[in-house]
Amino acid sequence: MSALGGGWGPVLVAAGAAAATALAGGLATRLGAWYRQLRKPSWQPPEWLFGPVWTLIFALAAAAGVIGWESAPAPGAAGRLLVLFGLNAVLNILWSVLFFTLKRPDWALAELVALFASIAAIMLAMQPYAAGASLLLLPYLLWVGFAGVLNLTIVRLNRPFGAAMGAR
Repeated sequence: MSALGGGWGPVLVAAGAAAATALAGGLATRLGAWYRQLRKPSWQPPEWLFGPVWTLIFALAAAAGVIGWESAPAPGAAGRLLVLFGLNAVLNILWSVLFFTLKRPDWALAELVALFASIAAIMLAMQPYAAGASLLLLPYLLWVGFAGVLNLTIVRLNRPFGAAMGAR
């Protein structure tokens, strides 16, 4: 597919979309007093690790998107791929908003199921024509799965949330 201009066009679009998603999610992620007061499991990774992991995940996702776009057998397949990546970006940002901005890890946990499914849907969509690219999303899928277990543990250790939680 060369509808994005071919050459560097798809790369620039994918890199820009990944950077915008990362920036929006990062702006919604405030590690303030509320977050620091949450009880967390001893096995939670250190805070410094999240930035490098997400940078790698976004770079791999951008690469997968470019390869998938360029390998798509028809405009319809490429369009479906763009829709799936767009939905995934919205869900990725929404998780941060729910967890950190709205301080609702319980809602974020429910939303994380949709985020996980959106990654799996992208992988399945690309599998027939870009199997290697779909595997570039495996670290993202595994990280979100791990985040789900961490999110569930935080919910269990700290519930209830919302008005009942007070100004914790």
